[in-house]
Amino acid sequence: MKLSYREGTWFAVPLRQGGFAVGVVARATTEGEVILCYFFGPRRTAVPALDEVERLNPNDAIQVVRVGDLSLIRGEWPIIGKTALWQRSDWPMPSFVRRDDLSRKAWRVQYSDVNPNSIDHEEREQYESTLNCDAVLGSGAAELVLTKLLTP
Repeated sequence: MKLSYREGTWFAVPLRQGGFAVGVVARATTEGEVILCYFFGPRRTAVPALDEVERLNPNDAIQVVRVGDLSLIRGEWPIIGKTALWQRSDWPMPSFVRRDDLSRKAWRVQYSDVNPNSIDHEEREQYESTLNCDAVLGSGAAELVLTKLLTP
């Protein structure tokens, strides 16, 4: 199946209480399933135009997570467009933290730069690390997280 997105594709995420967040696909494989996305506020009342969002940069992101691509495939997350001069090196694959709450141990997890669903390596990390948690959010969970982040 040909995917409707690729790296550098901007899209809108419907929020649960109305409006939209914006995301960009930073890492994807040709098979899809799990993608790395940078997400941005503020809450928008309508799906923005490409020229409004492609000026955003990684430092503007309110969340960087690995998500399932089902809502993109189904068209539930409207595609805004693809940045013509996409530079993947400007949008790095971050490290994440995986915690074991019982032992209070943690690991820094680094995913492959070419496959956001393949672990490249792990190393011990401080339990109190401020890295984003290692998880794959489904579309609905991503919508809930973004709604919470963008609701005053």
